[in-house]
This record gives sequence, structure tokens and C-alpha cells, in this order.
Amino acid sequence: MSNLATVISIVPRLPPAIDGVGDYALNLARQLRKDFNIQTHFIVGNSTWQGAAEIEGFPVSQITDNSANILVNVLSNYHSSSPVLLHYVGYGYAQRGCPVWLVDGLQRWKGLYPKSNLVTMFHELYASGYPPWTSSFWLSPLQKSLAVRLTQLSDRCITNRQDCANTLNQLTRSSQPEIIIQPVFSNIGELKEIPLFSQRSRNIVIFGNPNSKKQVYQQCIKQLEQTCQTLKIKMIYDIGKPTGLELSSIKGIPIQEMGVMTSGEISGILTNSIAAFMNYPPPKELAKSTVFAAYCAHGLVSVMTSSSQKIIDGLEGGKHYWVADGKSGNLCLDTAQMIAQNAYLWYENHNLSKQVKVFANYLN
Repeated sequence: MSNLATVISIVPRLPPAIDGVGDYALNLARQLRKDFNIQTHFIVGNSTWQGAAEIEGFPVSQITDNSANILVNVLSNYHSSSPVLLHYVGYGYAQRGCPVWLVDGLQRWKGLYPKSNLVTMFHELYASGYPPWTSSFWLSPLQKSLAVRLTQLSDRCITNRQDCANTLNQLTRSSQPEIIIQPVFSNIGELKEIPLFSQRSRNIVIFGNPNSKKQVYQQCIKQLEQTCQTLKIKMIYDIGKPTGLELSSIKGIPIQEMGVMTSGEISGILTNSIAAFMNYPPPKELAKSTVFAAYCAHGLVSVMTSSSQKIIDGLEGGKHYWVADGKSGNLCLDTAQMIAQNAYLWYENHNLSKQVKVFANYLN
């Protein structure tokens, strides 16, 4: 239990929109209510979002015009003494990834309520800025500046990767409190115990947005075929929005396009599968991938096409995921089982029930 009654959670979008950050925030709110009896009031910061004024008993307000003044008014009207948890990803709040209105509004709110508590979860910091003909090249300095301002405004900062924490420390010259690193948890549930591969069907899963799945089918087909052959895969499950490709089978193995599914339905398929294939994100960004987190939480072996030369966020190629790069040999079932177990143990160190304790502590 907690003495804290309500948390204001600022998010880009919530369901029914398909949004990983929104799903993350909703899962966190559920767990805060379950474990600590803390209620969440959501403020949706994307003016194009369409949804109800309440979700699962959580009240929802929306910023219908990207205005710092409106944000200050909303924050002041609803539990002005309550802590604010900001789920930050620049492109979620502004088309070009520069939500100046959001940072300005929070700065004014902190000025009005200097004892208020702002906790920022940095899901992403800013775009890389390359190549030079893209808008992100020209806007990257402003995106960095906004991240620095948010860090300085926040009483606590959390992010999902060591690399992000290092960057924030460099940008702010380590003048802020310690930045906590919490790799993302699974948005589609977790298994308390994972069944052995011998208890599962020989299924492989390709799950994610259309672009990431297209990369698998168009750029990694040989590696996918080899993986299916060595693991004696009988079915390929394609989960998520359709790719638009004509998919029926690969080397005689049927592809079942499942489309958009509920978290419970996805969890059921993962629980009865042994492997998952992914070409995105790269290894250095796996800790921020809710898809990879879901694979780990369900005890699948994740197969990727690239690896890192060093351990990143506790993840090591060949130990926590398999690398189908032609240099690692063939993946046998025993090795796949061991890798899946290692990935599950890595995930258990920061599962949802453990992470919610960190958030509850910082919000109090």
C-alpha cells in the first residue's frame, strides 16, 4: 500500500490506438493500482488521438490543442498536488519530434508548484539526425535541447537503456540525480513459469509493425528459412498489422497471418511457440523493445541477424538471443532452450512487478 492517492500520467496515446508507449503506461497504471492502490489519471498529449474519457476505470483527459497554457490549466485543475509521470518520446507529442509546448508547459507548472514532483520516463531521447536531407538532421539540436530541459526539470529520470542514460548524463554534465535504467517490460503479459520446448508446438513468431516484418520477409528470408529448417518449424505465425505482402508459405511451412490481436491472444500463441525472428531493433536497442521483452517473458528464443561485440544492457549474443549470421553454426533445440531460459532470467530481473516498486518509490 501507499500513502499516494493519484498519479498524473502524461502519454502520447492510449488504446484503442496501437501505441507501445501507451500500452506500457496502461500496464504500469494497472500494476500501481493492484500493488499499491495508486490511481492514475491519464492526460493524452496527442491532439489527434480518439478515445473514451475513461479506460479501465482510469479517467482520461486530452490536450486537444498543443498549447503550454492548456497543459498548465489541465495539470492545475486535476490534483495539482499529485506527482506527474511523463512518458516521453518526442515524436509522440509533435510531428517533428519537438514538443516545445509540452516542455514549456511543464516548466510553467513547476514554477507555479515548486514542490511538485515530476518523474520522466525517457522512452526515447531524440533522432540520430542523419542523413542530412531529413528533417531530423536539422531538428536534432532542438530535440536534444528539449531532452536536456526535461532532465533538469525532472525530480527523477528513468530510461530503458544504458546508452540513453550515458547520453543524458553527458548532455546535462551529470548535474542531475542518478538516472535509473529499467529495460521495458512486456506489454502482453508475463509467464510465472515457462514451459519447456518439448511441451510446445514447433512454431515461430514474427510480430511487430508492418515495416519491421517486411524487413524479415524481404531482407532476411534465407536466415528465416535456415532457422525454420534447423528447428523443424511447422508453422509461422505473423502477428500485427498486415504487411501487404502476399504470404502463404516458406519452403512448405505455412504462414498464418493473425492480424491485430488482443494481448491475451498473443500471449497464448507465444506460450505455445519456441522461437521468434526479428531484424529490428538492432542489438544495441533491444532493451527498449516491448516485442523482445514479450519474447523473453514467454521463454522463446529470439533469432536475430546481427549481434554486438560487447554486452549491452546485460544482453549478449549467443547467450540471450541467437544470431543467424552464418558464423554461429546451426541452432539446435537444446541450445535454443538454453538461450530462451537465459533471456527469461534476464527479463525476470526487471519484470513488471519489480519495476512498479521503483516507480511507486519515486512518485511518493
